[in-house]
Amino acid sequence: MEVKSMLRPEDVNHLLGKLARFTVYVPEYKGRTIYGAVAYLKASETAPLHAERQGLFVIRATGNSASIANAKQFHPQAFG
Repeated sequence: MEVKSMLRPEDVNHLLGKLARFTVYVPEYKGRTIYGAVAYLKASETAPLHAERQGLFVIRATGNSASIANAKQFHPQAFG
């Protein structure tokens, strides 16, 4: 999970790179289902949709809470 005050497409790409290498650095998770997520306060116009299209959960901070902003038909990408 990546948490940003301002989410940009390059932040999404950075997280995708981390997820691609995750089991190399944490081998005990190899063979397990791993999901990725980005959480943010503000975002560029394209970043949330880019994250969703890459299979990441998109979490938007709203007031004192947060909500998942993915479309209802969203299917997360399994990494690892």
